Amino acid sequence: MYVERVPNRNSPPAVLLRETYREDGKIKKRTLANLSKWPESVVEGLRVLLKGGTAVAKLEDAFDVVRSRPHGHVAALVGMLRNLKVDQLIGGAKSREQSLVLALIVARILDPRSKLATARALDEQTQWSSLGAALGVENAGEDELYAVMDWLLERQTRIEATLAKRHLQDGCLVLYDTSSTYFEGRTCPLAKRGHSKDGKKDKLQIVFGLLCNAAGCPIAVEVFPGNTGDPATLGIQIEKLRTRFGLERVIWVGDRGLITAARIREELAPVNGLDWITALRAPQIRELVTGGSLQLSLFDEKDLAEISDPAHPGERLIVCRNPLLAQERTRKRTELLEATERELDKIVQATVRDRRALKGADQIGLRVGKVLGRFKMAKHFVLEIGEASFSYARDAAGIAAEAALDGFYVIRTSVCADTLSAEDAVRAYKGLSVVEHAFRSIKTVDLKIRPIHHRLANRVKAHVLLCMLAYYVEWHMREKLAPMLFDDHDPAAGQAARDSEVAPAQRSPAARRKASTKQTEDGLPVHSFQTLLADLATISKDRIQPRLAGAAAFDKVTRPTPVQQRALDLLGVRL
Repeated sequence: MYVERVPNRNSPPAVLLRETYREDGKIKKRTLANLSKWPESVVEGLRVLLKGGTAVAKLEDAFDVVRSRPHGHVAALVGMLRNLKVDQLIGGAKSREQSLVLALIVARILDPRSKLATARALDEQTQWSSLGAALGVENAGEDELYAVMDWLLERQTRIEATLAKRHLQDGCLVLYDTSSTYFEGRTCPLAKRGHSKDGKKDKLQIVFGLLCNAAGCPIAVEVFPGNTGDPATLGIQIEKLRTRFGLERVIWVGDRGLITAARIREELAPVNGLDWITALRAPQIRELVTGGSLQLSLFDEKDLAEISDPAHPGERLIVCRNPLLAQERTRKRTELLEATERELDKIVQATVRDRRALKGADQIGLRVGKVLGRFKMAKHFVLEIGEASFSYARDAAGIAAEAALDGFYVIRTSVCADTLSAEDAVRAYKGLSVVEHAFRSIKTVDLKIRPIHHRLANRVKAHVLLCMLAYYVEWHMREKLAPMLFDDHDPAAGQAARDSEVAPAQRSPAARRKASTKQTEDGLPVHSFQTLLADLATISKDRIQPRLAGAAAFDKVTRPTPVQQRALDLLGVRL
């Protein structure tokens, strides 16, 4: 900002407060306020202050800061939405509904709250950021936000098809996994009791499946009733890829609980051009050892070998052994066995105590069942339950047989070696970790999809879709901001440092350096994604009202710090 005097023919010159800005590569200027009626001393004081000096007059008496709204994080997110063309993704023509959906996506990343709280955040009178003004939706109400969720859901098919066109192509890897999210309430028809992955056994839940490309960028999401088994969700996703996305050749990657033998036989194998990568369950690995196809002695000096087995015709089996994983499983089993024995000892003592001894095989069995159900160690104990007695012993042979396979896992795939090497197949299966990261971000860390309070099935589906779109924006922001975050911005270097694909993942030297020094390569503080958003939020948009009759109020944005400017530059966003 600066003070400029503009000649006015025979009248005194106009004194204007102006600022310069850049538009389409050209420098332009605009007038913020007319200072012609100000006393000369006040004008001069303002001029000195704007040049970095100290005004001798009481310049603070000339202005009122009417309102200060956090703005930098909003500008970063809205700018990212524009760069990603999310507005076009949602609906081609600019509309009120489109702007409201964009506001809901940004609000989900900034501060996930109910629709009523979000409406308050957008309203001119109660807003706690510049989001409402940035998107022109200051007067949005709670009911309008609910209505626009219905509007968004009608466009899900088009949105997902566009994302698939952007990020998938024939012959690519597709990562797919499922999770569950619990409800508060009982009236939604999708809310059912099922296997809770949130550990909320007393809550109703939904199941949702997330489909990503090989890098972890989300493409599509589908909501299922809470009692749906993971394998049962696979068919609709295959149909989506083939029919809606038009992909003829795909390599499907899913975990061993999702891509089962039945799903391979009934839904994957019959489809031409559809290959898959998954893993064997522990009983199937034991069958390989028993049948002689897997010789454990092969792994005394190596950690990866490709074998075949008559029970898996036409499949490649890639056996891996990770010594560190073996140590961890041994440690965990030992701790669980000891914890189980401590609780079982209490039951033994209860059956022999002098007063009110525990009696009855049914009562003793109930107590034992609770302990074994808690620690999941029933297979490793031999139990004897009588009417007035209880004893137990470890199944040493069973424990030894399981321990012999510690650290082993077997990748199974239909992809031929010419298309995908054994190492590449292992790397592809391990890529499912990026879907797990997406679930953590959507469910807990950032977007807080749970618990769900919506009562209508379509609102629940729209809520999940909104969270996926919010994660889509966050995923791309993290990719661009990685040099400033604790995230690894050079994963290829970490990959190159590994001895083999079976070895644990390694962070790159640059990422380890950031973690130890807490500084970026250019000497700036390292942030997490959330703390960087909080830092950007300190860039405020202030409404300033001069204390002169007829003087118009104007907005002024805080000058970014070097850290904030670096983030904005990486995102390609201007304030």
